[in-house]
Amino acid sequence: MNYHRYFFLLCLPLTLLFGQKTFIHAGKFIDGKNDIPIEKVTIILDGRIVQTVNRGYLIPGGNDKLIDLKDYTILPGLMDMHTHLSGQSSPKRYMEKFYMDLDEYAYRSIPYAEKTLMAGFTTVREVGGIISNSIRDAINEGHIIGPRIFSAGKSIATTGGHADPSSGLNIRFMGDPGPKDGVINGISDARKAVRQRYKNGADLIKLSSHYTPQEIKAAVDEAHRLGLRVTVDAETQYIDMAVEAGADCIEHPLPRSDKTIKLMKKYNVAAVPTLVPYQLINRDGGYMGSTSRRFTLTDETIMNTMKKMRKAGIKMGVATDITASLYKYMPAPYIIELNNFKSAGYSNIEALVTATKTNSEILGMDDRLGTIEVGKLADVIIINGKPDETIEEIANVEIVIVNGKVKVRNGNLVMAPLKKLSLSAGVGCTWCPK
Repeated sequence: MNYHRYFFLLCLPLTLLFGQKTFIHAGKFIDGKNDIPIEKVTIILDGRIVQTVNRGYLIPGGNDKLIDLKDYTILPGLMDMHTHLSGQSSPKRYMEKFYMDLDEYAYRSIPYAEKTLMAGFTTVREVGGIISNSIRDAINEGHIIGPRIFSAGKSIATTGGHADPSSGLNIRFMGDPGPKDGVINGISDARKAVRQRYKNGADLIKLSSHYTPQEIKAAVDEAHRLGLRVTVDAETQYIDMAVEAGADCIEHPLPRSDKTIKLMKKYNVAAVPTLVPYQLINRDGGYMGSTSRRFTLTDETIMNTMKKMRKAGIKMGVATDITASLYKYMPAPYIIELNNFKSAGYSNIEALVTATKTNSEILGMDDRLGTIEVGKLADVIIINGKPDETIEEIANVEIVIVNGKVKVRNGNLVMAPLKKLSLSAGVGCTWCPK
């Protein structure tokens, strides 16, 4: 997908006059590359980033524009590597997802996408949603407002697996699902399911346990042949199978052995821990009742898994996997996850770099996203605070820019103005502008 046709444009009052350079005086600059924030930085733009000058405020020329942001922190847009914006249902009505129409999913997705963007997220990885490709396309085409989405489409699983949509339903009501529905049984089905997602325009492939070694191997091989990365939602022996099959990433802090962690490091498999939803679940006893989650996870076990992966040097991304009404509280769940990274040994700035640069690497988009440097895409947020000192201040989002376009100003969505209609004389229009 070609999302990126624009370069970094940034100014206040948020209009850029072409033909002149814009000088931004930033009080604090977190570029996503360095472990130490840079103070008193000048960023020079003329439709893209022309130059960044460290530790000094350059004086613009007579035809140039000066933007004073000396009291703000500028950093790359945040990324969430595990979302389900397009697959939400009410937390009190679990069964409604079995009878909701696609248009109901679509209407519910719009505010989730908006609130995610307002919280400072310029990019998300949508890892399992029946209409996620459509939501992505609607955002790209400007029909709705939201972050840049990398979509996996419907997750793939075997019969009875975590992503089998018919689990718990009588076959008379659901029918017998197949690869188009993401339910596979055998090598041929695995390849068909991946090809179907490629045909539907998926940006990556998401698989969930359970599966056989042959099934996961066939799916990963087919995805990689088509140029798609693969992430897997699995546990115990199924993580081993996924790693040995060549998967690119493993989701969640689910049980795995020390041997498995060494295997992940050996094959350079990334991890997206998502501790925060499990911590919330633990308030209700910590039991995952889905077909592939028949075990108990505690705050201690999931943090130990994260710490072991950190110690092993596994690349980890920041994500929430938050569902339903909790999106109303973003970025609070994300801040909880950033603090989880701190508990695992990360500093504030290391957590912020992980939320931007490392996440872009897991996406395979680090040549375009994740840092603020010359030539990269214009995904930037402006924070009223110093999140490198107090991580919670990442919530003080003032401005969000995606692809060089201002999407959020003063914490509010920026809507495109109505266009004036001008008709030629004699048409008989009594209300047209003169």
